[in-house]
Amino acid sequence: MDFALDEFQLSMVDTAKKFAVEKLAPHYQQREYDGTIGPELIREMGQLGLIAPEVPSEHGGSDLDTLTSGLITEAIAEGDMNVAYVQIMASLLSSCIVSYATPEAIDEIIPKMCGGEILGSIGLTEPRGGSDAANLSLKAERDGDLYRLNGEKTSISLADQADINLVFARTGTPEQKAHGVSAFIVKLDSPGISRSRFEDLGEKAVGRGSIFFDDVEVDARYRVGDEGKGFVQVMQGFDFSRALIGLQCIAVARKCLDETWPFIQQRETFGKPLSVNQGITFPLAEAETHLEGARLVCLKALWLKSQNLDHTKEAAMAKWWAPKLAFDIVHQCLLIHGHGGYSNEMPFEQRLRDVMGMQIGDGTAQIMKMVIARGYVGK
Repeated sequence: MDFALDEFQLSMVDTAKKFAVEKLAPHYQQREYDGTIGPELIREMGQLGLIAPEVPSEHGGSDLDTLTSGLITEAIAEGDMNVAYVQIMASLLSSCIVSYATPEAIDEIIPKMCGGEILGSIGLTEPRGGSDAANLSLKAERDGDLYRLNGEKTSISLADQADINLVFARTGTPEQKAHGVSAFIVKLDSPGISRSRFEDLGEKAVGRGSIFFDDVEVDARYRVGDEGKGFVQVMQGFDFSRALIGLQCIAVARKCLDETWPFIQQRETFGKPLSVNQGITFPLAEAETHLEGARLVCLKALWLKSQNLDHTKEAAMAKWWAPKLAFDIVHQCLLIHGHGGYSNEMPFEQRLRDVMGMQIGDGTAQIMKMVIARGYVGK
């Protein structure tokens, strides 16, 4: 494996780091209070080339490899992990759309998404289940060159902010399970669509909610993948986003550790700095070690993808380990900061709530461990 970057790759990562420091970190908590990321900020990200940078330049991207895309995600997440989710979602959606959508849909959607002009979301989870993603009831019935969608998607990140949604709907019979599911690009200002927003513990700048479809018409040219094969084809993109989510969470833990090491050297108790106590330094040393290992798993998954090699197991490892590890590290750093860390005057409590959600979204730890096990013993 080779994680070395050329000058252009390094410059893009540096741009992301500068953007995170100057534009994101100072307003991390304010975006939670506002409950939105903001279209102006998203457009600025797009203008800098920080959204779906792995997309080919002919479609509005920066022609970067997936490893560099991960490093850009990581850099953004150090400033605000919620804003990094915009990049993760765009990379997931664009990988699916560029691979399987019609040329007309690609030309219409992808350049605008990379430019930050439109915000995407994905509609997979339904009220009766999330992990059993192929067990869908939202229907898409063919009517000439149109499909009519009826049903509900729930627990949708960016539900009330997004402009489009990649909707998974049943075009076949329930007995066909995953092989009767198709995917569609749906514009969320279409007639027949309504939306709600949940009150959640964290990730409030992203937001989560339901999207309701009442005889929503979708032109057949917006179908992504073959009819009845959308789930099987498009779901492959989740290996990419799972590795990106791992780096998103690692960045939050990294930021907390970078703030905690100086703190324990400056904060005194009983006339000595906290750093003289092994009870303080040993947990942080362990955290640094584990974080380094988890980061390498994420980078390996992205490197394998860039080489067109199988990376499903590694992506699943990244997805279950990194969010849990990040939560534990943020928690430890919060406790070390004492009453200050517990207050909302410092960002630790928000980071703890934000990173917790990534232990659920895009696949729980239990599902990821099933994926890993299947990679070794088969189905």
